[in-house]
Amino acid sequence: MGRCLRGIGAFFPATPHDTDFMSAKTEQSGFGKLPDGRAVDLFTLTNANGLIAKVTNYGTIITELHVPDRTGTFADVVLGFDNLEQYLKGHPFFGCIVGRVANRIAKGKFVLDGKPYALAVNDGPNHLHGGVNGFDKVLWTAQVLPGAAVKFSYVSEDGEEGYPGQLKTEVTISLSDANELVLDYVAKTDKSTIINLTNHSYFNLAGKGSILGHELMISAAYYTPTDATSIPTGELKPVKTTPLDFTTARPIGLRIGEVQGNPPGYDHNFVINRAGKGLALAARVYEPSSGRTMEVHTTQPGMQFYTGNHLDGTLTGKGGIVYHRHHGFCLETQHYPDSINHPGFPSTTLRPGQLYHHTTTYKFSTR
Repeated sequence: MGRCLRGIGAFFPATPHDTDFMSAKTEQSGFGKLPDGRAVDLFTLTNANGLIAKVTNYGTIITELHVPDRTGTFADVVLGFDNLEQYLKGHPFFGCIVGRVANRIAKGKFVLDGKPYALAVNDGPNHLHGGVNGFDKVLWTAQVLPGAAVKFSYVSEDGEEGYPGQLKTEVTISLSDANELVLDYVAKTDKSTIINLTNHSYFNLAGKGSILGHELMISAAYYTPTDATSIPTGELKPVKTTPLDFTTARPIGLRIGEVQGNPPGYDHNFVINRAGKGLALAARVYEPSSGRTMEVHTTQPGMQFYTGNHLDGTLTGKGGIVYHRHHGFCLETQHYPDSINHPGFPSTTLRPGQLYHHTTTYKFSTR
């Protein structure tokens, strides 16, 4: 049973009796060592209402995220492990920052300014999530900021994983007192390159078990259809009349059986409805048994919805929970997959003098 927050309201306001929850803070502790001896840290962010996020500077992985249900009882709503050793053994990108380029690049090849580049092929015939040693497997430098916030920095050298240019990246993760988990991404390069950063958290608003009963709304009238290897064809197709139509909220599992795949399930990029720049609503998820609701807002043009199709019961996570198929879902805000090879897609090219800057927020409440 999780801890209970008294006086809970629409946005979990703390009461005068909840003195432990009145001050936003960040605490730093050890999380183990890498095989080469470098120390890894864990940062515990707590907002004024008692929400807790734990993030390690290895891969900038969100290891825990504790939010209350409609009765004020807290549960951890992200998948992950209890210790660094399990993350080092390999995992399906639980909670991490992925880059330089999230999602897939066809055959690991692209041409930029007339020059061809070849990247690692690590997902069938394609390049996935930055390669063999992407941003999810590096040690970031961490700086604790005032309140519940940490800035993580990493310098990816020219040629790392085959990408051109030295890329300096900062990801600031914070918990606002409006109960938002905020991820703010900034990057600069000294040579033209490509970039598409996202966070790969697997959510389960019930805390454990199947996510097929979660009710999902995705603010997207179109998606990017793909070939058999999950590479976009270049088209934008309407979701209307398809199993991908989440324009009004419905259970994730309602039509999942109609989605082709091996194994079956959702793993699709949606084109977010937006009227202009700035944060736009991308998705809203409601878990009926707990009353937990999560809203996703982003400045990105797309979002990959993935339903943990490859979880097969071989991974045991925090508290001894075994992760089976469809026990977590991802809402990866991003540019479209393989954008560099599709001139009609929003560009992922970053040039010297330009600033890459994107923000995504996950806002929690109950009903």
